[in-house]
Amino acid sequence: MKSLGKKNQTITPPEGMEPEDVAKRLDISIPAFSKIETGITDINLSRLEQISNLFEMSVVQLLTFNDMEQEQKFVNELDLVNKKLTDREVEIIELQKKVIELFEELRHNKATA
Repeated sequence: MKSLGKKNQTITPPEGMEPEDVAKRLDISIPAFSKIETGITDINLSRLEQISNLFEMSVVQLLTFNDMEQEQKFVNELDLVNKKLTDREVEIIELQKKVIELFEELRHNKATA
């Protein structure tokens, strides 16, 4: 569960809620909450449910928060690469057409000479 703490670092508390507020609402000390955030302290299922309720997300969402964020980043990058690839394919097709046209022109000029 230590990786959960690392994931919690990126979870934004509800608007206007500071880490001190989060600790208070979880009924733990600020240092204890900090240790959860940094992954120093393992947390049990009960604490995990408290945190997920506080942040208004399911336990699964809490556990996969960074995974979903990373997946979306990967999808965005993949879309960008696919677009670049499609653009290059269009350029290649246009260049192939020009090569064919030049070849036909050369062949025509050779036939008439």
